[in-house]
Amino acid sequence: MTSSFDLSRVRIGVVGLGYVGLPLAVELGRRYPTVGFDIDAARIAELRAGRDSSLEVEPDKLAASAHLSYAERVEDLAGCNFFIVTVPTPVDDHKEPDLRPLQAASRTVGGVLGRGDIVVYESTVYPGATEEVCVPILEATSGLTFNDGFFVGYSPERINPGDKAHRLSGITKVTSGSTPEVAAFVDALYASIIVAGTHLASSIRVAEAAKVIENTQRDVNIALINELALIFNRLGIDTDEVLAAAGSKWNFLPFRPGLVGGHCIGVDPYYLTYKAQAIGYHPEVILAGRRLNDSMGAYVATCVIKLMARRDRLSAGSRVLILGLTFKENCPDLRNTRVVDIVAELQDYGLACDVHDPWANVAEARREYGIELIFEPPAATYDAIVLAVAHRQFQALGATAIRAFGRPGAVVYDVKHVLAKEAVDGRL
Repeated sequence: MTSSFDLSRVRIGVVGLGYVGLPLAVELGRRYPTVGFDIDAARIAELRAGRDSSLEVEPDKLAASAHLSYAERVEDLAGCNFFIVTVPTPVDDHKEPDLRPLQAASRTVGGVLGRGDIVVYESTVYPGATEEVCVPILEATSGLTFNDGFFVGYSPERINPGDKAHRLSGITKVTSGSTPEVAAFVDALYASIIVAGTHLASSIRVAEAAKVIENTQRDVNIALINELALIFNRLGIDTDEVLAAAGSKWNFLPFRPGLVGGHCIGVDPYYLTYKAQAIGYHPEVILAGRRLNDSMGAYVATCVIKLMARRDRLSAGSRVLILGLTFKENCPDLRNTRVVDIVAELQDYGLACDVHDPWANVAEARREYGIELIFEPPAATYDAIVLAVAHRQFQALGATAIRAFGRPGAVVYDVKHVLAKEAVDGRL
C-alpha cells in the first residue's frame, strides 16, 4: 500500500445496496466521497428519488448523506480506491454456499481495481473464503498481485433488519486486513464512523470465523428451545410458563421457540458446516440444530391439522389464513422466510391457504415463492388461522378481531405467542 493512501484521500465504492450495503454507504457518505453501486437499476432509481423500499434508511437520512452518489454502471466505480463488497451469500438447494454473487462482485471490482487499492468484504463466508475464492478472482481480473498491487480486508456485517435500536454506528465492528498496515487502515476507516468502536482481529480468517459462529450459536440455542417446546407440548406443559420460571435465574439465556429464517441465522451455519466437511470433520451439533429448526414449519402445520380434525373443521374445502410471511416482525424482508414451510405443508394436505402480510412486497412474494398475497382477509371465511409473524398490525387487531376472520369453531394457532394463552387453541 502506498504511503500516500490515507483517510483524507479515500474514495469509497460500496458494491451491493441491500439491507447491509445501503446503511453502510449512507453512513460513509456523510464523511467520505462514496459511490453506492448496485446492478439493480430499479433499486438505484428509487434511491436517487430518496426512497428505500427495505425501510432500513429513512428519507431524511438518505438526504443527509451529502457525499454519496448512486451508480448502476461499473465504470462509475473507476475513481474509487477503497471497495466494500456487501452482496448476499445464500445457500443453494443442497444447503451448500452459493458464492456466485460474491464471485460476480469480485469480478466487477477487479475490473476497476487500481494499484494500491483495498477491497473489504462484509458478506458472510466460511473461514478462508476471502483469500481462497475472492483474491484469485481479483488477481485474474485486475492483472495485479495480491499484497503487492492490491490488498484485502474482511469486516463482517452485523445489520439486524428492522431493528431500529441497534443501528450500524452503534454496533461494534470487527475488522481485519491482509497485512498489518492494511488492517490498521481498515480499522481506522471503520472507527471513524462506528461510535461503538471496533475490534481488530488478528487475521482475515479469524474475522470470517467470528462472523459465521455468531449466528450459528443463536441457531443452536433456538434449536434447543424448539426441541424443549416439542417435549413440553407432548407433556401438556406450557413452554412460556417454563421459560418464565427458568428465566428467574440470572444466567438463563432468554431464547424463545419459533421459525428460524432470514439471511443470517438460517443460512450462516451451513457455511461453517460446509468448510468443516471439506476438511474432513462432520459437525454433529450444528447440523442437528439446523435439521430441527428447518422442521418447525412442518410441525406447526401438523399441529394445526390435528386441531382442525378435533374441531371437525378438516375437509377438502377447508381454508386457512396465514397472518404474516416475512421472516421477522415489522420488517419487509422475505429472504429465507420459513413461513413458506407452513404454507407448503398445509397445501400438501389439500387445504387452501390465503396469506396476508401488510409489510411484504406483493411482487417479491409472487416472484420468490409463488405466493399471491391477499390485501384484506374476508370475515367469517376460514377454518383455521395461523398467526405466523408478530407484526404490530396483528398485535393491534387482538384475539377477537383475528377470530372474526374464521368461521364458527375455527382454530387459531399462535406461532409467535402474540395472543394470550386462553385466547388461542394452540401455540408453539
